[in-house]
Amino acid sequence: MKNIAFEYQEEYIRNSRGTLLFTCRWLPFSSPKALVFLCHGYGMECSGFMRECGTRLATAGYAVFGIDYEGHGRSKGARCYIKKFKNIVNDCSDFFKSVCAREEYREKSRFLYGESMGGAVALLLHKKDPSFWNGAVLVAPMCKISEKVKPHPVVVNILTKMEEIIPKWKIVPTKDVIDSAFKDPIKRELIRNNKLIYQDKPRLKTALEMLRTSISLEDGLNEVTLPFFVLHGEADIVTDPEVSKALYDKASTRDKTIKLYPGMWHGLTSGEPDENIEIVFADITAWLDKRCNAITFEQILHPLTDGFEKFDNTTISMAATSSRMQSNGRYLCGLKRFRMQHRSAM
Repeated sequence: MKNIAFEYQEEYIRNSRGTLLFTCRWLPFSSPKALVFLCHGYGMECSGFMRECGTRLATAGYAVFGIDYEGHGRSKGARCYIKKFKNIVNDCSDFFKSVCAREEYREKSRFLYGESMGGAVALLLHKKDPSFWNGAVLVAPMCKISEKVKPHPVVVNILTKMEEIIPKWKIVPTKDVIDSAFKDPIKRELIRNNKLIYQDKPRLKTALEMLRTSISLEDGLNEVTLPFFVLHGEADIVTDPEVSKALYDKASTRDKTIKLYPGMWHGLTSGEPDENIEIVFADITAWLDKRCNAITFEQILHPLTDGFEKFDNTTISMAATSSRMQSNGRYLCGLKRFRMQHRSAM
């Protein structure tokens, strides 16, 4: 694959509650094939943890945009405290749509990209405005609570009674997710040394918001109507592959693809050996390439839609670190013993 130059930019914005949020983007110098919007996982962030995703997709010709949720990464707010999950969804929606409303992007296809909890964010963005998005890439998404780890209703009832008294208390026991999610030991240590990643115990209200969100999404999987590609490592013990299978089986969209990767863990795009990561990103870009010229009903009916500009007057500053770079991309196609199901209307 030939070199494609792109520019990396950072910017701070304020959300509707006045909190300063970090955003970043990877922009090809040529006109992008389409727009891709990153939704990171619980405790994660975009500029470091999802850098490889941004650079690979920009190298493939896509304009990529990321935002650190309130309390995550370089954004302000109590660290990894989710008071209301809908706040994350609304912040992403406002920022993403403000990008889509720009003159140079109004006719571009727009895709959501969600990893783990970010998969839940992406699905809720679709639910919020079903006709707006052209598709979604969902990597080991959090959209259903596995029966293996679903807490007993009595436990949930007790914790619910406590959440308004001690909402930010870090009392929820959890295993070391980094050890469980990322297979490659060198990549695992790099992730552990990323100080922007939250590595403490989950806060009480945060855990309950994630639980409620997962249950709500599970109940509405049949309402998913946008094209999607769901990817999952078969050896994932952080989010059960059965979750992705349930999404695939129940979603009502006709354009849906699932791919399960034997032996791979939760961190498909960041924690696997290099050769596995090459395979995963080759699959992602191939799926996007086939759909990057699609047009949504929203673009047909409202090509110059108002109401996207919520962040235009709240931009704080362009960070000093705006750099140009080039990236080489090597893609290996094919994976022995993979299992893939596909049904597409396109």
